[in-house]
Amino acid sequence: MSIAASTSTDKIIVDRSRNHRNKAVSKTVRATRQRLQTGSSAPSGFEREMLLLHIESVLHGAMALPLLVIMIAASGVYLSGEANILVWALMALSAHAVTIFLARKAKREDVVAEKVSVWRRRFLACQVLTGLCWAIFTLPDCASCGQVASGLFEGTVLFIALAITAMGTFLLRNALYYTFLPVLCVLCFSALATGDPVDIGFAGILALSLIFLAFMTGSMNRANVHILSVQSEKDDLIAELEVAKSMSDEARRRAEEANLAKSRFLASMSHELRTPLNAILGFSEVMSTEVLGPLSNPTYKEYTLDIHRSGEHLLNLINEILDLSRIEAGKYELSEDAVNLAEIVEDCIGMVQLRARSKNITIGQQFEQAMPSVWADEKAMRQVTLNLLSNAVKFTPSGGEVSVKVGWTAGGGQYLSIRDNGPGIPKEEIPIVLSAFGQGSIAIKSAEQGTGLGLPIVQAILAKHNGQFILRSKLRVGTEAIAILPPRRVLQSLPPVEDVPSLTRRRRSFA
Repeated sequence: MSIAASTSTDKIIVDRSRNHRNKAVSKTVRATRQRLQTGSSAPSGFEREMLLLHIESVLHGAMALPLLVIMIAASGVYLSGEANILVWALMALSAHAVTIFLARKAKREDVVAEKVSVWRRRFLACQVLTGLCWAIFTLPDCASCGQVASGLFEGTVLFIALAITAMGTFLLRNALYYTFLPVLCVLCFSALATGDPVDIGFAGILALSLIFLAFMTGSMNRANVHILSVQSEKDDLIAELEVAKSMSDEARRRAEEANLAKSRFLASMSHELRTPLNAILGFSEVMSTEVLGPLSNPTYKEYTLDIHRSGEHLLNLINEILDLSRIEAGKYELSEDAVNLAEIVEDCIGMVQLRARSKNITIGQQFEQAMPSVWADEKAMRQVTLNLLSNAVKFTPSGGEVSVKVGWTAGGGQYLSIRDNGPGIPKEEIPIVLSAFGQGSIAIKSAEQGTGLGLPIVQAILAKHNGQFILRSKLRVGTEAIAILPPRRVLQSLPPVEDVPSLTRRRRSFA
């Protein structure tokens, strides 16, 4: 069985088959989300961001290399007792100063996209200059230190320099190769020239270390590019969502303004619409009852009856539209009082009994006994009951049966259930019949067509009472409409308040 529950009124017919109005925005959002999920990144698209990050890294780590050079120079002077290494230290510091100057200039000028390749070549040139300084460091031999001590000192310094350079330049692609390829070339040439196995082994270990660290720095570089890519795509997605939200808010604002204008128009036109209808109904009733004299032509009498019925139908339609408009405009005020739900339902059954008998429809009643009153608007609850009963009688075939129940809910509230054995409602049409001016295919084919406002008004009134409306239906079996009032609307019987003797006021003592 198809079930639909609602606690508020729908303002439009629910049609899932309609295309989204903002198709371009929706398509862009889906494409951006797909790119974000796949995580595709193009390294060439973030050269500027990576260069800016490298500049920041150079400036933040400006003191690392000078400290290393000073420690190397001090250790070299201590081991060899010669001051030649100080010249190398001055050259290394000068090359590093050029790199720092270039980084500060790039940050001050704010690197643009067109100049990224130029600045990248400049920083790579600085790395080559630093690499030449490290290559010069491998040239001198310390005769007083001994071959083993000199080789150990030189190897330790180069491996430390290789590690520091790898960590400091991984944001600049291939910077490690530009820095240590000159060093590796000098070591290989020296090893081939001397033929010393120690020099050959040292050159080989340095080459393997260079390849390994280059691979690691390349992976770190790609990881940073991927992070930048994800960040950029997330920003694009947020921007698209903000655009879509702004468009949706604007469309909603316009719809609310249009709906409010419609509600205000109908509320202001209530007097102008009802006044001529009252005249039509009154004069047609006088003519049909022949108060002022008989009508000579019987056809005229039939016309007056048709005019009266049409006027009543139009007046009911106007009343329903005005009720729904007041609800949507927030001007529907409840006049709440202690009322008995079973008594209201019983009175409403008597009002539709004549119409049910004309169709040979039986209305069965099943009420809980001794139910307490509820705090509700009596007129509104009568309207809810009459709308549901009228629908049940309207769509129940001749000889059918309508079952009306009033009882307790599991949570302590009260409910009204009206079930018929009519044709039922298809599952896909339930959202339509619950919306304003919505009618199902069976109602459209029926000879007794309505306005499509009965159920939305029921939903709105129950929502005003903090209640719930449930519509259950099964095709060719029947429909059940349930109106539920919450437990806090039920007035339970409470014992009378006992009089409590007043307390004697104590006298103050000023002693």
